[in-house]
Amino acid sequence: MQEILRKKKTEYRYVGKPVRRVDGYKKVTGRAVYTVDVDLPGMLHGKILRSPHPHAIIKSIDTSKAERLPGVKAIITGKDTEGVRFGFVETPHMPADMPPLAEDRVRYVGEAVAAVAATSEKVAVKAINLIEVEYEPLKAVFHPEEAMKPEAPAIHDVIYPSGRSFWQEWGVERDSTPQKVERNIASTLKLEIGDVEEGFGNADHVKEGRFETNVTAHGALEPHGAVARYSEGRLDVWLSHMGPYMKRYWLARTMGLPESHVRVRPAFVGGAFGGKIDLFDYEYIASHLSRLTGRPVKIVLTRREVFQATRLRHPMIFYIKTGVKKDGRITAMDIKAIDDTGAYRGTGPVVVYLAHAFSIPIYRIPNLRYTGYAVYTNNPVRVAMRGHGAPQARFAVEQQIDEIAEEAGLDPYEIRMINARERGDVLPNGDVLNSCGLKEALTRAVEDGKFLQKYGKHRGKGRGVGIGLTSMFSGAQFYPFGATGVVLLHDDGGATVFTGAIEFGQGSDTMMCQIVAEELGIDMERVSILSGDSELCPIALDNWLSGGTFVNGRAVQLAAIDARNKLFEYAAELLGVSRDELQAEDNVIYSADNPSKRIPHEKVVKYAIHRNRGQQIVGVGHATPVEGAYWYPSLTTGKGRFTGAYSFSATFAEVEVDFETGVVKVVRIINAHDCGYPINPVLVEGQAEGQGYMGMGQVLFEEVIEEKGTILNPNFLDYLMPTSIDVPEMKTIHIETHDPNGPFGGKEVGEGVIAGVVSAIANAIYDATGVRFRKLPILPSDILDALEGRE
Repeated sequence: MQEILRKKKTEYRYVGKPVRRVDGYKKVTGRAVYTVDVDLPGMLHGKILRSPHPHAIIKSIDTSKAERLPGVKAIITGKDTEGVRFGFVETPHMPADMPPLAEDRVRYVGEAVAAVAATSEKVAVKAINLIEVEYEPLKAVFHPEEAMKPEAPAIHDVIYPSGRSFWQEWGVERDSTPQKVERNIASTLKLEIGDVEEGFGNADHVKEGRFETNVTAHGALEPHGAVARYSEGRLDVWLSHMGPYMKRYWLARTMGLPESHVRVRPAFVGGAFGGKIDLFDYEYIASHLSRLTGRPVKIVLTRREVFQATRLRHPMIFYIKTGVKKDGRITAMDIKAIDDTGAYRGTGPVVVYLAHAFSIPIYRIPNLRYTGYAVYTNNPVRVAMRGHGAPQARFAVEQQIDEIAEEAGLDPYEIRMINARERGDVLPNGDVLNSCGLKEALTRAVEDGKFLQKYGKHRGKGRGVGIGLTSMFSGAQFYPFGATGVVLLHDDGGATVFTGAIEFGQGSDTMMCQIVAEELGIDMERVSILSGDSELCPIALDNWLSGGTFVNGRAVQLAAIDARNKLFEYAAELLGVSRDELQAEDNVIYSADNPSKRIPHEKVVKYAIHRNRGQQIVGVGHATPVEGAYWYPSLTTGKGRFTGAYSFSATFAEVEVDFETGVVKVVRIINAHDCGYPINPVLVEGQAEGQGYMGMGQVLFEEVIEEKGTILNPNFLDYLMPTSIDVPEMKTIHIETHDPNGPFGGKEVGEGVIAGVVSAIANAIYDATGVRFRKLPILPSDILDALEGRE
């Protein structure tokens, strides 16, 4: 049994403290090496020809002129990759559906049609422009509700299973028959809890509404890029990504290699926010071209390509009906969610599930019906973006909660408090809230923002306040279903942490080092870390699953405890005391009963190595999101355990609206966030404030403008995001609930705030204007039109 070192919070030296980032020096001095910086001997440069049509048959491709261009080493089209498929989601009934290069037809503007490897980027660009493609345009559809109509053009008629699936590799047989696509529906989720009709029959107030959210871009400063080197049956790749294991799996599968022959090497990541998770066409293309030429190949996308050809946030439509009693208690809710997943499935089935899964931990709803559809359109493919489904769902639900509270004569705080979940609640899927600070967070945010004193006092007069609630998982039951951490002790008393968790700006590496230093009782400067290398590091939950602390951090903590226990065994021999009385701090192991008996770490490690003839002390730890659960929940029924812990957040927002210009100024945002325990408060505050900024952008600024599948603002000049001038006063309130299964009580923080920010600002705008906006973004022109209509 691994023993955890118990200290009072005041005794922690590193945990709970705002220590400096371990990667900060390299970043601020320009020494950090990003994927775009990688330069290998003999490296070629790749470029991709992309479709100008949203839907068309490829009648012919002529590459002859490009082939004759000096410096061109290889050209590939869909004929060279025929049958290769990849995707984010692959279940026994949802085979991968996306080809790296279009074969018989293109389905969105920006789809890859041909690729070139050349001796320079300039030559590659010239070659791409020499390739001639003849298209026969087809009718296209761009709105999911239009795409679901029987007369809409079929984007996919049939999807054929390709290769041996993930499920077959784990012993689960899949349906090998071709999957017919009906009404362009990529996936459907249906579930019902309780008796919904009876619940509405018992309600004193019922409210219905339609809400629609916008397409937004991740906005990472670093463009997408890949460097691939294939040699002697092995593939090395340098990628800008959020976790090596999804990338490794799909590269191995599509390249026909064993996973152990694919190495995803670590590189610094210049922003991700959910946009660098699954396999991209350029990553496979670079790998394929490297194998074809025998030389490394580098592909870096232009900003236009990043917008048009990678991934975007899912826009969603919600039809919601809610019933409550006179006291505000929810009796029933019926939700229909429709997702525009783009031309390929992407994360459509996941976002439809998560829009429900991130909502169910917030309110006790005895009778609930949820129906979700991910729908194919001829728009670019969608994927996760911070909060994945939560901002969309909370924008809708939290506004309707405010609406029905007003009609019932209740205030927004009161109706939320009476319905909010508490610690010990068991969710319909079996997840248990072992920690839950939702009510405390709501109360603290309301009190700090003086919400009750301000709400409704200036209704329709240009100043308003709003609140919003949200929750987020702390690592999900998704491959690889857990993590292993390794801690190696050196003979100078230092330690190295090995973890597959990737650092992409959120502070993962720093947090891991804090945990190890605290458990071993050594200076943090003595702890180094090797992370995110799929070959040198043990497996971990990819950090886009928000399990960086709860799962990966726990695995590293248990590894440090394992190493410390072994260290104490040898220290007890040297000191002549019982292992149970030993403590470690300031690089020294000592007896708590007799502090004069003490010995430095390095002496103990050297003794252990000598005594065991070179056997070094290595600690190993394992953790999983949900103990006893082995598969992720059903994306079609919603059944099955999801996560071992949820974070909770309550946001207060205050806004001013200029009735002459329609411009909204966010004055203040307060986020009261339950992340269990803030292992590094500065990192937690950075995550919360970053989400405040992103949430504000989603409501007031950001919108990818799509015209018949073409993005009209594919750059940072025309795609508006908040700047430093727009950022309001922000405050983070730490709600400490100490989850029993998290390291030092910690759980998720990286995604669990943004949805509350979105809904709080939307509700505040209503308070300021007296007009309810049910579609994002809320632009000045929308406000002026609404005010004119009100007058």
